[in-house]
Amino acid sequence: MFRSQIKIITLLLGLLTAPVFAKSTIDGVRVWPSPDYTRVVFDLSNTPDYSYFFLKNPERLVIDFKGTKNQVNLDNLAANDTRIKLIRTSSAKDKQSTRIVIELNGGFEDKIFPLKPAGPYGNRLVVDLFDDERKQVIVNKPKANNRDIIIGIDAGHGGEDPGSISKSGTYEKKITLQIANRLKKIIDKEPGMKAVMIRSGDYYIHVNRRTEIARQKEVDFLVSIHADAFHSSQPRGASVWIVNDRRADSELSRWLVNREKNSELLGGGGELIKKTNDENLAVFLADLTKDKSLEISDMMARNVISEMRKITRMHKTQPQNASLAVLRASDIPSMLVETGFISNPYDFKNLTSPTHQGKLASAIFTGMKRYFHQYPPEGSLLASMRPTKHKIRAGESLSVVAQRYKVSVSQLKVANNLKSDVVRIGQTLTIPRIN
Repeated sequence: MFRSQIKIITLLLGLLTAPVFAKSTIDGVRVWPSPDYTRVVFDLSNTPDYSYFFLKNPERLVIDFKGTKNQVNLDNLAANDTRIKLIRTSSAKDKQSTRIVIELNGGFEDKIFPLKPAGPYGNRLVVDLFDDERKQVIVNKPKANNRDIIIGIDAGHGGEDPGSISKSGTYEKKITLQIANRLKKIIDKEPGMKAVMIRSGDYYIHVNRRTEIARQKEVDFLVSIHADAFHSSQPRGASVWIVNDRRADSELSRWLVNREKNSELLGGGGELIKKTNDENLAVFLADLTKDKSLEISDMMARNVISEMRKITRMHKTQPQNASLAVLRASDIPSMLVETGFISNPYDFKNLTSPTHQGKLASAIFTGMKRYFHQYPPEGSLLASMRPTKHKIRAGESLSVVAQRYKVSVSQLKVANNLKSDVVRIGQTLTIPRIN
């Protein structure tokens, strides 16, 4: 009895004097450089308990992870980044904590925030280091005559946000960038057209920032490339989406909207990141501009669908509507192309095929090219090359022809010596050039 009591007392004393182990571990550190900022992500086994401060001469960011042990080799993590010299550990306040020092190549504006588990990721602490000169003033300057039509190409997802993941582990973000690069090469070969990439590498850009970049690059049209996914493997085929702020009218559109929200949680912290300005609000135009933008988006989407259905199965044969943030800029006509279902084995095989990717890019380009040849923006090279004659076809009226060539009905009547608005099938009209 006495010996038993001694054993119990000894055990209790041992528990009281045993070292307190860290309650969390750093299991991974990832660095994502992008053109205007660098993201550092710390993967942790539990919700991060942290504090941080900056030091000068030299510039350093110091992060203390309380009750946390580092399990990661930090050597060469920032080898490909120009903003970070080195990531290393230093002496922490106590033995159960970890101090991480990020040595910087200058001063940066920072955003530091935790992210809860989402998708393939667990708890994370995110450090965003923004260039001080990243904010650009948007000036509405006149565009040059005979200019190129600029197409913004947005490769969906990227960096911290992988998008959909196939059964074999292939990320959607990789497929979308491959197709986007193929589309850019085709567009850049076309006289009078030029492509700009919204995302040119494997890094994350928040959906609102994507439209800001498109606006800064003065794009005439924005196309966002994605590969669809669903909770079952049955659905397959491509679809084209345009913005609609009304309630989602199908299960697939609700799925797509929810997936975009989940992507924000994966990569951007959603509302956890406090906005520092209202640049988007300042440039949103009147309802008339919005209506025109939607009209262009719808016509473009229909052209692209007619080309895509020649080379791939279409999940939907009409433009679909969804309230997607990447399409919401009212001054930028846009569409989102779902190139197929990564969750469907047949589509997945096609989407990872260079040959099929090339066909998809060609179809998207051909649809856009046809639209811009019919309705070239004023001042563009294609506008200066548009036809001067038009033969009336069934269903066409004088007002339809005027709208197509962006001239007034009265200008058409003067140029063709017409006394009324009546035209006949087969009649050839002279299209006046308007400077």
